[in-house]
Amino acid sequence: MDNGISPAKKAKVTNGSNPGASEKKTGYLKTQTDPENSVSLLFALPEKVGALAEVLKIFESHQVNLHHIESRPSKQSSSDFEFFVSCDNKTGGLKESLEAVKGIAKNFRLMSRQTGEYPSDDTEKTNTDSTKGVPWFPKKINELDRFANQILSYGSELDSDHPGFTDPVYRARRKELADIAFFYKHGQEIPRVKYTEEEIGTWRTIFNELTKLYKTHACTQFNHVFPLLQDNCGYNADNIPQLEDVSRFLQDCTGFRLRPVAGLLSSRDFLSGLAFRVFHSTQYIRHSSKPMYTPEPDVCHELLGHVPLFADPAFAQFSQEIGLASLGAPDEYIKKLATCYWFTVEFGLCKQGKDLKAYGAGLLSSFGELQYCLTDAAEKKTFDPAVTCDQEYPITSYQPLYFVADSFETAKEKMREYAKTIPRPFSVRYNPYTQSVEVIENKNQIINLTHAIKGDLTLLEDALSKIGGI
Repeated sequence: MDNGISPAKKAKVTNGSNPGASEKKTGYLKTQTDPENSVSLLFALPEKVGALAEVLKIFESHQVNLHHIESRPSKQSSSDFEFFVSCDNKTGGLKESLEAVKGIAKNFRLMSRQTGEYPSDDTEKTNTDSTKGVPWFPKKINELDRFANQILSYGSELDSDHPGFTDPVYRARRKELADIAFFYKHGQEIPRVKYTEEEIGTWRTIFNELTKLYKTHACTQFNHVFPLLQDNCGYNADNIPQLEDVSRFLQDCTGFRLRPVAGLLSSRDFLSGLAFRVFHSTQYIRHSSKPMYTPEPDVCHELLGHVPLFADPAFAQFSQEIGLASLGAPDEYIKKLATCYWFTVEFGLCKQGKDLKAYGAGLLSSFGELQYCLTDAAEKKTFDPAVTCDQEYPITSYQPLYFVADSFETAKEKMREYAKTIPRPFSVRYNPYTQSVEVIENKNQIINLTHAIKGDLTLLEDALSKIGGI
């Protein structure tokens, strides 16, 4: 039966800047106590006794603290192990440590979380005066590769209360699917997954239950797109759609695309992806023993809850506004933006005529909460980013409060106005032609932007004159 807890709800959330806070999650958005004070590296070592100890000794000798370390057999060589290490970048001789590790390791890759002080070898230092001291953020879509594997928990690492924790077959499958994302790079085709009959059966149960409610509970935009996904991407009870097919469909509609992810990203990294119209998506599915429950987002949550509205232009623009607002924002504002994301993209309601409808993915992928959210049992308030951003919320039960948007257009404008209050010494603009973010910080850039706007206005005037509008 449906336990009523949405796929995104079972995760926990907290302010990652609070040094006394324990690590918690919010759907895709996960923060920990040290996410912005770390530099991460990936490297391989030969499988031999003492190999890792040698590397750890390097960090110890230079007094560099380690926040996180993971290991796994290398796919490139059966005699090697790969290591992912997150290091403190505020104390000790980090630069000297990295040089020493690079000298003994294979396939060394460096991934900076901060201002680009330690970029990977193939990444330019693009900081300007206005972005010095500002948390690093990607300016080109391919720079999402720099943090895509800086996950804060891995797809096969399950908590003890997870339904699949004691199932070795399920854990191995989770690792297999997470590895697809781990080795993925921007521009590649997303590898296809051959889902098992058991996995398809789980999908079928969820699909059949949720589609009974969509016409009466989901917003008009969702119900407009869903049949298109059935016609173009293989959405049906007996087939789990492939991310590559869905991603191509979204790109044709709004320029949004899917990118496979191996686990949970920090709030800052996940929101950065939205700025480029990139949605980090899982490919694994929940455990078959509890098809109506999952403690973390899975492919059902992604494809049924999130995907349909990313094909709607107004919703796509609203989602991107949250991402753009996050670029270079101080830590406390990342928490505020993540909370706005929670109450909109995950659990938002909207007005449609005299009725309220659901548009949040956490609702549209939860049979129980989708019914509950439209009843009088839950309080409703008008969406206002300045108020919503500070709202507390429960994490293991239905929401007692939902925020209602008048429309996606008004929600977008409200997010733009709220973004102006974020203390950044620059503005940002997404250039869809180059798939890059432009930092607007000087007079010449403003003049160029003005010319671009004038060109659009000229086109608008010409179009209006030809249809008799003026």
